[in-house]
Amino acid sequence: MGGPARRVVLGLGNTLNTDEGLGVHSMLLLQNHLGGRTDVEFLDGGTLGLSLLPIVEESSHLLLLDAVNVGKPPGAVVEIRGEDIPLFTGIKLSEHQLTFQEVLGLAHVRERLPAQLHLVGVQPADLSVGMGLSGTVTRSIPELLRRAESVLQAWGLISNEKGR
Repeated sequence: MGGPARRVVLGLGNTLNTDEGLGVHSMLLLQNHLGGRTDVEFLDGGTLGLSLLPIVEESSHLLLLDAVNVGKPPGAVVEIRGEDIPLFTGIKLSEHQLTFQEVLGLAHVRERLPAQLHLVGVQPADLSVGMGLSGTVTRSIPELLRRAESVLQAWGLISNEKGR
């Protein structure tokens, strides 16, 4: 039996807290944009926390999309690669993300962290209760999608032909 084989784009966040839902919204947009040109799984991780551990541990490639609070100006697109993603503490990401950091930390301790791990996110402007994204974060989505697609291309997971 080989190692982990899942290739996953995981959208994280709470769609009931304005920009906190960025990861889920952008995952759906990326899936729609790429159509059948990739065989990765697109999953809505919402705020599932520890329930996401099996997905993390079964993945060889894991691209995370999320609102990330790293002290940048609102709307700034942020990329964090593999070992630079804080696992237990460090950069305080969004409210649910603290739990997801612990999930990554647990996978690391169990030596099951994906070999290819990358996060593309946006500094939120508004985390209040509400549906939809702020205008500031909405304007950042094209750049987030471009960077996410670039990561998948670098990993060799996107076909040049439609309907692959």
